[in-house]
Amino acid sequence: MDIEIWKEFISQNWLVIVIALILLFVVINVLRTMLKWAIVVVIVAALIIYSGVSFEQIRTVVTDVGASTMDTLRTEAAELMQKEAEKAEYTVNPDGTFTITSPNVEVSGKQGEDKVKVSVRGISLGEWSVNDTVQLFMETAQNQ
Repeated sequence: MDIEIWKEFISQNWLVIVIALILLFVVINVLRTMLKWAIVVVIVAALIIYSGVSFEQIRTVVTDVGASTMDTLRTEAAELMQKEAEKAEYTVNPDGTFTITSPNVEVSGKQGEDKVKVSVRGISLGEWSVNDTVQLFMETAQNQ
């Protein structure tokens, strides 16, 4: 979805967009029931349909943004692991699991397994396979 397409759409349909925004404002401020939200959804859906944007395109954009964000967070996590390996603390729990914490990264898993859970600044990035970066992070924390 190109920004130029949106600029063109807005310049050609500015009056329809202004009317829709006024309607939304009136509906949100005047109505106090569930009907209000139904009308808001109808107006927004009508604008989307009128613009020619399909729900498949919206789903594609949302999926692409989500994947891009996760890739960026994974790259940042790997860089933080390399930078903060010396500051990491390795803790072994009685149940055979371990937790490695540094100022921004937390890695937890079970001894001898190939998967670990990774969190960056409290945001879970899911389970990762133990790759070279994670292995180095774990070994550096363990050897301190």
